[in-house]
Amino acid sequence: MNSMLTRSKQRTICSQLGRVKLQLLYKASIHGFTSPAFHQRCDNRCPTVSVGYNASGYVFGGYTKQPFSQSTAYVNDDQAFLFTFSGEKLLKYPVTSAGCAVKMIADCGPYFGEDLVLVHGSQAVVHSAPGTHYNFTAADMHGNDLTLTECEVYQVEETTALERPWRIIHWESVKMNDLKESITIYQPTHSSVSQARVLLIGPVGAGKSSFFNSINSVFRGHVTSQAMAGCFTSSLTRQFRTYSVKDGRKGKPLPFIFCDTMGLEESTGAGIDIEDISSILKGHLPDRYQFNTSAPLDSDSSGYLKSPELKDKIHCVTYVIDACKVSIMPPKLEEKLNAIRGKVNLMGIPQLVLLTKVDEACPLVKEDVKNIYKSGYIKEMMQEVSARLGVPLSCVVPVKNYSEELELDPDCTTLLLSAIIQMLRFTDNYFDDIGDKFSNMEV
Repeated sequence: MNSMLTRSKQRTICSQLGRVKLQLLYKASIHGFTSPAFHQRCDNRCPTVSVGYNASGYVFGGYTKQPFSQSTAYVNDDQAFLFTFSGEKLLKYPVTSAGCAVKMIADCGPYFGEDLVLVHGSQAVVHSAPGTHYNFTAADMHGNDLTLTECEVYQVEETTALERPWRIIHWESVKMNDLKESITIYQPTHSSVSQARVLLIGPVGAGKSSFFNSINSVFRGHVTSQAMAGCFTSSLTRQFRTYSVKDGRKGKPLPFIFCDTMGLEESTGAGIDIEDISSILKGHLPDRYQFNTSAPLDSDSSGYLKSPELKDKIHCVTYVIDACKVSIMPPKLEEKLNAIRGKVNLMGIPQLVLLTKVDEACPLVKEDVKNIYKSGYIKEMMQEVSARLGVPLSCVVPVKNYSEELELDPDCTTLLLSAIIQMLRFTDNYFDDIGDKFSNMEV
């Protein structure tokens, strides 16, 4: 039974209720827009979130901690509230008369006071009479569209950590230092290349620049912000930039370079052009090339590298995806990512996915980042992004960037360093493949 309520909206509702998840009990389009179907599946279950949907695009409903029944009585619930969504923003309307928060009626679905009733009279309709026990306006709640296209009821369940992590990671400080040392002494297996080049690709706001800043912070020993990063609707990155990370303030450059690009955008003609990505992969783009969204780079452009060497090309592509937006990724954006993947596949370049903002996506991880591989929800997100982008689950790595912190956190750092190790391993695979091709040509 598939939920109509997006994961993003589920997380928003759950953020009001604590460390919980939603389990779908009743779906009217499957079980029927009737009160018997509702009561059969929902009576004596609690707490619950009831959600109505209409053809006008409104998503609205209510929460109660009390179990549904058919007693005809009002029940007291001082925690009950109604809600509606304005885009992804939750508008919440707490109960004003707790003693009449929910009414247990046999011939209706979820019945909140006298104010909002879903599946009213065993019909696919809403009864709405605001101002009795909840204060809201009908226009804001459901746009005065009282015909239901769907109704769902979810049980609210506590989220618990898995007994054992499904992926092993060592959190000891000694291991963290081992990871740093492994990165510091890394050398690409191809003699003509001194630094592995990793291209970061992702939607606007996914955290590409923040990831570089986080890695830079780890090796500087304090939180830094060299690359522009922030929460904007269009890309902050307007140039093709190559960033080298130093081992300490005056240390030597580390053996990898991050290549940062404009963010991908859903609409045509916005964000980075896919043809520019091809030029980057092949090593034609110079550092600080100014992107032109109306026309891709051509061989006559200033600074165009006509004969790039292996050291100029991309050795690993890393897609940066916001964990909070996996389930609501726009189809056109997904199409762009798949088109890019097709070009990368043809060039034989290894691909990795960084799943960012995992702490915002999962309360367990927000509580303790060491729960990352004990979170069933994060595993589901990783499986979903794996399926959407067509990469194996082993190529999906969750991270938490430094965004609001002033000091480094060892556990957060361990996740970030583990991601770099994976990139370098994938880069080695690329050089091994290049070496095999040369060997076959010689034979």
